[in-house]
Amino acid sequence: MSKIQSFKDEIAKGYTFKGDSIVLGAAKLDGEVVKGTQVKIPLKTMNRHGLIAGATGTGKTKSLQVLAESLSDASVPVLLMDIKGDLSGIAMAGEEKDFILERTNAAGIEYNPNGFPVEMLTLSDQKGTRLRATVSEFGPILLSKILGLNDTQEGIVSVMFKYCDDNKLPLLDLKDFIRVIQFLSEEGKEEFETNYGRMSSTSLGTIMRKVIELQQQGADVFFGETSFDIDDLMRIDNQGRGMISVLRVMDLMDRPKLFSTFMLSLLAELYASLPEAGDEDRPKLVIFIDEAHLVFQEASKALLNQIETVIKLIRSKGVGIYFCTQNPQDVPAAVLAQLGLKVQHALRAFTANDRKAIKEAAGNYPETDFYQTEDILTAMGIGEALVTCLNEKGIPTPLAVTFMCPPRSRMDVLSDEEIEEIIEQSKIAKKYNEVIDRESAYEILNEKLSTADESEEAEAAPKGKQEKSTLETILSSSVTRQIGRTAASIITRSLLGALGLSGKKKTSWF
Repeated sequence: MSKIQSFKDEIAKGYTFKGDSIVLGAAKLDGEVVKGTQVKIPLKTMNRHGLIAGATGTGKTKSLQVLAESLSDASVPVLLMDIKGDLSGIAMAGEEKDFILERTNAAGIEYNPNGFPVEMLTLSDQKGTRLRATVSEFGPILLSKILGLNDTQEGIVSVMFKYCDDNKLPLLDLKDFIRVIQFLSEEGKEEFETNYGRMSSTSLGTIMRKVIELQQQGADVFFGETSFDIDDLMRIDNQGRGMISVLRVMDLMDRPKLFSTFMLSLLAELYASLPEAGDEDRPKLVIFIDEAHLVFQEASKALLNQIETVIKLIRSKGVGIYFCTQNPQDVPAAVLAQLGLKVQHALRAFTANDRKAIKEAAGNYPETDFYQTEDILTAMGIGEALVTCLNEKGIPTPLAVTFMCPPRSRMDVLSDEEIEEIIEQSKIAKKYNEVIDRESAYEILNEKLSTADESEEAEAAPKGKQEKSTLETILSSSVTRQIGRTAASIITRSLLGALGLSGKKKTSWF
């Protein structure tokens, strides 16, 4: 049997699945596309998470776009983290071009340009539907993980949340939490320590500094009302296609802690809210995180542990998470071990460290008789990728260099006018973009202190004019004051005389 026929048989056997699947492209061997080979992913295993990696300009974003389009067609809602701003084009149809037809013909599929149902979301003041969550919804444990607090400080935060619950002090945004810390450090300290135990001033100061640090990264725009309902991420349009929610976070490149905060909040909320999915034929939601290194860049060890735990467990809720990054080593090893699908675009070896990273990356893939993995990682062209996934039984599929299919939507950004039009047609933007600032801990404590100050001023104010007693009248009279002055003079002179001194002032020493 020839090498090509053996390769075709292996690909056909490894990438034939019973249920629905997503076509990624055609397999290549020795630099040539092998006709009649299709590299596919079973829809059933899309909740097993995945990695899309490769150097800048190798086609990662387009691969992500293809996956999102296919999931939407299969009635699976998608959330895209758009860091660079180049994913919004998925809302508009693409254009038929020769290089696009070359790829679709190689994969044996037709090219049908199409736009997809899109919801524009934002964490900041950019255009789109605002995503928010309250401090109370975060809870003390998750908030402590984000702030990077130790066990003692985490315990204090938990007791502070208990105090706020007992005293009906809603914690909606960060200014509420900061005001509570200030109050318990000063006016409310005695009351708190009487009922809940003593707190270290040093620990309170550390918590305050950590909150202000988070606030400086722009977290004020995220914490507050109206809280985003995760059900609005899991909608289906009138044509039965999954809604693609594009979260526009282009201004968070220099604020990784805020990005990590949002991601952990979202994953925790999904895990807590969704029921166990069991073994379903397709996921309930798939999340793509572009420039995934931002999630892990400044995350504390406690935060990383929390993310790893959620990722390990959330697949049972029918949620798949896909990380898109330049180097697989950007993702912690414990998370990388959970990723069933790997789409590895070309890596570039410019330095000794690059070559070392490539060698490590090659070790993450199944062994094959058809490729030298370490060599092929640097030899692939734009729009080509090493692919392996899990079949329905959880067994890795054969490694295949894949000539990737192109997106059917626009491979470019939308104009401001097009983005405005999408937002105007949104069914949820009005619900979440209305600013609500109802009475919460900040206002309640300020009012409480204001009332206390007024009471103290009233008590300290002079009473109304009262009638003097006879004794007070006598003592305050001018006659009594004159008698007192005379008596004092006599007593003073007597004392000076007893000491041998004269009460008269001398005018000269001579």
